[in-house]
Amino acid sequence: MIYRSKAPLRIGLAGGGTDVSPYSDMYGGAILNATISLSANASIELLDTNEIIVEALDRNEEERFPFATALPINGKLDLLKGVYNRIQKDYPFPSGGFRLSTYVDAPAGSGLGTSSTLVVAVLGAFVEMLKLPLGDYDIAHLAYQIEREDLDLAGGKQDQYAATFGGVNFMEFYDNDKVIVNPLRIRPEYMHELGNNLVLYFTASSRESAAIIKEQVKNVNDKNEKSIEAMHQLKEQSKRMKEALLKGRLNEFGEILDFGFQQKRKMAHNISNNDIEAIYDAAKAAGATGGKISGAGGGGFMIFYCPGNSRYKVIDTLKSFGGEIKNYHFTKYGLTTWTM
Repeated sequence: MIYRSKAPLRIGLAGGGTDVSPYSDMYGGAILNATISLSANASIELLDTNEIIVEALDRNEEERFPFATALPINGKLDLLKGVYNRIQKDYPFPSGGFRLSTYVDAPAGSGLGTSSTLVVAVLGAFVEMLKLPLGDYDIAHLAYQIEREDLDLAGGKQDQYAATFGGVNFMEFYDNDKVIVNPLRIRPEYMHELGNNLVLYFTASSRESAAIIKEQVKNVNDKNEKSIEAMHQLKEQSKRMKEALLKGRLNEFGEILDFGFQQKRKMAHNISNNDIEAIYDAAKAAGATGGKISGAGGGGFMIFYCPGNSRYKVIDTLKSFGGEIKNYHFTKYGLTTWTM
């Protein structure tokens, strides 16, 4: 018997970084994001032996252990093992061998929430196998705890909730880990136009987001006025973009994205660099009206808003930088699990 799950990756449209503590605890954060047709996938296959096998098929990595209620966290496949360890701690189940396999449609560190989405997918497979009585908020919060507390990995809160809930959401973040997910009802023609005009570009480089996020956290703790004011502006950006999307004022999208790009660079060093600046300037010269770095910054995916039919010239320009245009469509569904 195989227990399967899949969870969608996301594009952060506005407000990125305001979901990270301590900013969200002190001032409240707000983010607009949308899930896309790239996903993290997990499956658990029961075995006749008492062996635990964990493997990341997209990275060609595997570890094997005799059955134990806690697996070693040693820098290899720690996200997978961290989920198992937490499940055994909170919902212990008897000995029995299994193979946990995962596959993610985008590289780690690419800015689409891959790590957190993978945690949600693996958690979903265990929820399906054990029939755990967990709702969407429960799963998202548990995924956050596993990644941020159990594994001590720096980051925010939006990715776990986007992967679990799916769709287009305006999310609010407060102290004491309070999160409110507001699903948005967007007219189909607005979403079709947004998907047509929003180009997703992989810079052919991944990055370690933790260092950037740690600097962002330090800036808030140190009361760095420039950094904190930039986060305030990004929070307002998410509200502006939410209204523009709900009312179909897509002609404002590029300008709002460009505003956010200017603000995000003030949050921490290394969010942007010379290569990213060159790509951004070239895309705008080719017809894009704005864009952003997806995720913490420093590399990975970028998005560009290309009104009219400018997407084709922008795409040709971006290809000259050696990266890759990634095809996608927006999705309505979050974490999905099933048994075969």
